[in-house]
This record gives sequence, structure tokens and C-alpha cells, in this order.
Amino acid sequence: MNEQHIEDIITALYDLVQDARALPLGADKCILERDKVLDMLDEIIAQLPAELKQSRTIVESRNELIGQARREAESIIRKAQDEAESLVSQQAIYNEAKRQCIEMVEQTKTHIAGLRKVSNQYMDDALRHTEEAIAQSLDDVKNTRTKFQALISAQDSESKEQ
Repeated sequence: MNEQHIEDIITALYDLVQDARALPLGADKCILERDKVLDMLDEIIAQLPAELKQSRTIVESRNELIGQARREAESIIRKAQDEAESLVSQQAIYNEAKRQCIEMVEQTKTHIAGLRKVSNQYMDDALRHTEEAIAQSLDDVKNTRTKFQALISAQDSESKEQ
């Protein structure tokens, strides 16, 4: 009986009580072999500490495994949170860079429009001055030509008189 497990011993003990002969006039009472029952109880007592120790070891192993799994889960959650914060930070940097880019493009467009206006005004002023200078030169050429023609006419008149 030393090799049996506690459950088997308890089952055998249960069967022994159930199969025991009832006492006359005592339906709840029976006759058992005292030595046999005591041997079975001794066997249970002998095996119980080993089984309890094994159960405790299993519970401790389970608790250690749960603790390790909890630590790993917390580590994974921390890493995921850090990565999420990093991604959010990268997104914020991207959004700020995009906003600055749009702002720079708008400033550049405004600056180009201003430069275009100034250069058009400068070109108009330069052409006007050129036009005025050419008109003045044309007037000078006309006046010089008129004087020249008057001089030629005067010389022709003198030559005819001579």
C-alpha cells in the first residue's frame, strides 16, 4: 500500500466503510477492521506532507511564472508607450516642419510678388527716362537739322549772289 497515491487510499477507505457490515439495531454504525483502517490513515498521513510540498512547489512555480509574465507584460507596455510617444513626437515634428514649409512658401510668394512689382516699376521708370532722353535727342537732332538746313540755305543764297 506504500506505492498508492492519497486519492487511491481514500477511495479504498471509502469502499471499506461502505462495504462494512452494519451493526444490528444501528443503521448508521458498522464494523471495520481497526488495523486496516489505521494502516490506511497512517499511509495518508505519511504521503500527505510530500503531496503538500509538491503542491506548494507547483503553486510557487506558478506564482513565479505569473510574476515573470507580469514583468514582461509591463516591459512590453512600457516599450509600446515609449514608441507611441516617439511616434507622436515625430508626428509633431513633421507637422511643425510642414507648417513652417507652408509659411515659407507663402512668404516667398509674397516676396516674389513684391520684387516683381518693384522691378516692373523700375523698368517702367527706366523706359520712361530712355524715352524722354530719346525724345530730347530727337528734338536736338531736329533743331540741329533745322539750323543746318538754314545754314545751307544761307550759303546757297550767298553763292547765287556772288
